[in-house]
Amino acid sequence: MTSFDEMVISAVEKVIPSVVNISEVRLMKNAYLQVHPVPGVGSGFILDEDGLILTNAHVVLGSQEIKVALEDGRVFPAQIRGLDTMKDLAVIKINARGLPVPRMAKDNNLKIGQMAIAIGSPLGLVGGPTVTAGVISALNRSIQTEVTFMEGLMQTDAAINPGNSGGPLVNSSGEVIGINSAIIPFAQGIGFAIPIEAAMEIAGELIEYGEIIRPWISMNAIDVNPKLVAYYNLPTTKGVVVTDVVRGSEADRSGIEVADILIRMDGTEINNVRDLIKVLNKHKVGDIVTMEFFRGQEIVKLKTMLEKAPSLQSPRIR
Repeated sequence: MTSFDEMVISAVEKVIPSVVNISEVRLMKNAYLQVHPVPGVGSGFILDEDGLILTNAHVVLGSQEIKVALEDGRVFPAQIRGLDTMKDLAVIKINARGLPVPRMAKDNNLKIGQMAIAIGSPLGLVGGPTVTAGVISALNRSIQTEVTFMEGLMQTDAAINPGNSGGPLVNSSGEVIGINSAIIPFAQGIGFAIPIEAAMEIAGELIEYGEIIRPWISMNAIDVNPKLVAYYNLPTTKGVVVTDVVRGSEADRSGIEVADILIRMDGTEINNVRDLIKVLNKHKVGDIVTMEFFRGQEIVKLKTMLEKAPSLQSPRIR
């Protein structure tokens, strides 16, 4: 074997005992509104000896039954400990002791071009976890998923197939550097992973509180777009239009109105909803923010206190 082979094999052997297969059942409605069970599969890896496991939120969200298969063949029922749909992370728990825990990379000194090894259970195939190798193709990527906007991701060309979601991304030393989180359908060789430091921070909060406490302005908004500008003769081509304000909320009491166009917050230009999310992520619940709106043709300045964002983690029939 070459030194490259030995390096990959050594890295995989250190981590693979801690990789798990996750199978779950969701209740789905068909075209006739009849509810029926639909099985699914995903991956995860062990966080501590007593059965805490990290995976993706979309792997277990809405599940009625979750089972975890360990690398040694044992199968356990699992319960959801906490979910964060915004960052697509979840912690689940099985009743087991003395489980193997992989080493987590301690620093975030990632480099484009360094080795990246993805481990998981693609398509739920029998025979244990699958290993694919590649490199980190890019850092600090942002993607729009079906439910959220994610930023700060690693991009890798290591093959990440359906079922790999939630599995670890590993460096050449056998340390977990990320959690495989998303693939772009029909793309060639493009996968994404959440850096492990950010993932572990969220996991710690999920373990303690069961959710992530994030700030929110109690309103709904959409991006200004050319059709809105032309139809309503808007005074700006950038910003976000307020479409709803929660009655009795801090936003409501602050005087924010439907059809206001947010263009600036705390001195930062808000060109779209992504900009708004980025600014909000720098704040905490209870912070006071200053906002500038177009109200008609006039600019209005308002201050409001950020509230706790509503939880999106409740399992539901889809």
